[in-house]
Amino acid sequence: MTDNRKIKVCIGLSGGVDSSVAALLLKRQGYDVFALFMQNWHDASTTLHGDCEWEEDRFVAEMVARKVGIPFYFVDLSEEYRKRVVDYMFDEYEKGRTPNPDVLCNREIKFDAFLKCAKKLGADYVATGHYCRKETHEGPDGKQIYRILAGADPNKDQSYFLCQLTQEQLSQAMFPIGDIEKPQVRELAHEADLPSADKKDSQGICFVGKVDLPTFLQQKLKPCEGDIVEVYDAYYAENPHYKFVSGTLASILRDDAGQLKMITDYISEDKASPVHEESCPFDLAKVAELSDETLMRLSEPVKYDIRFETETYRSGRKHIKKTRYKENPCGKIVGKHDGAQFYTIGQRKGLNVGGHKDSLFVIETDIPSNIIYVGEGHTHKGLSRSCLRVDPSEIHWIREDLRMAPGEIRRYRIRIRYRQPLQNATLIMRENGLYILFDSPQRGITPGQFAVWYAPVEPSLETRAKDTSVEMLGSGVI
Repeated sequence: MTDNRKIKVCIGLSGGVDSSVAALLLKRQGYDVFALFMQNWHDASTTLHGDCEWEEDRFVAEMVARKVGIPFYFVDLSEEYRKRVVDYMFDEYEKGRTPNPDVLCNREIKFDAFLKCAKKLGADYVATGHYCRKETHEGPDGKQIYRILAGADPNKDQSYFLCQLTQEQLSQAMFPIGDIEKPQVRELAHEADLPSADKKDSQGICFVGKVDLPTFLQQKLKPCEGDIVEVYDAYYAENPHYKFVSGTLASILRDDAGQLKMITDYISEDKASPVHEESCPFDLAKVAELSDETLMRLSEPVKYDIRFETETYRSGRKHIKKTRYKENPCGKIVGKHDGAQFYTIGQRKGLNVGGHKDSLFVIETDIPSNIIYVGEGHTHKGLSRSCLRVDPSEIHWIREDLRMAPGEIRRYRIRIRYRQPLQNATLIMRENGLYILFDSPQRGITPGQFAVWYAPVEPSLETRAKDTSVEMLGSGVI
């Protein structure tokens, strides 16, 4: 039996209730625990609160460590964070992609720079307050294989944020609260009278705080006024790419699959039910026959090129000569923006365009031309796509032993955003990338975000897993 007193664990104590309870549980389990608080951001001018949130967080974290009865240390990793997370963010936004800084923070900071610092202080493991579970089992070659399972709380599963971790990083990681649900975490914090018991969950960019994103990005990206173009339904009737996608998808449907769907059938992800294993609407034999070129085209979004011609007319009693745009059945210029790089696919807030019954959503950002294309309503054709591609250089397998070979096809469950319910999909590995073909169209597939794939796991007494438990196998940048 392992003597936990001989195992030294560094808890990344943030000042929040989750990491606080994680520290408490580790201490109760008899580990040799110490707390390490990391500062990753200095500039308070970019946060909405306008103050140094990290100072308050450090104060609370120090009080928690004192209450739990563990040593407290501080490390400044702001330089590493700026280079490896923030600079990457700016670079991605400048290219018109939408990065996920929380995923990068875990890969580059918490389980790299922070881990190295913890090990210098003697730690055997680093623990965090993530809602996920880690399992270890022996592979065929006798080596240990580390698995990440979804957290026990279906409303707080945070495995998505760890989708870029490696086996080496996982071997040194612990997730003490993965088996319990958020209300119980709060209850444990109150019972132990922890100073963070009623502290609200952090929001915004990891270790930066809640920010006004355009203001934050304007530190390096210059505002530049451009057009907001609304795209009408008529554009798709004659668009060759949209016709190609719908025709190709229809050609690989199973005979009994019914009518092809090109638009997502749910409005709110918060209200959508998690999917369970169902038969794929596509004939996998026909999917396997698709060429690399066809898959590549299938994964590409519709590109917009709506030209607006001007005409002159006379207005008022004095017949003053004016210029206006001619009516175009495919679209209309409906407003102005401060820079296409400040917007992301699926965004509806911040457009400031009125006169519509339903909300407008960003469906495309053309960075070179500085144009934002928008569509009205959740069912707009430009919001939904059925296929995405991950470049070979961006494919990451947590389970290296399950890596797919070119030509292989598998069925997995996919998430393209943190809180999105898992979606059924077919993964198709080719030499030119990994293709994800969804059973149902997905809303707001966003370049730069992470697509993460999961597989159902059998429930067991050992893992206390529920029937809905899933293991995260890998991820890739869309």
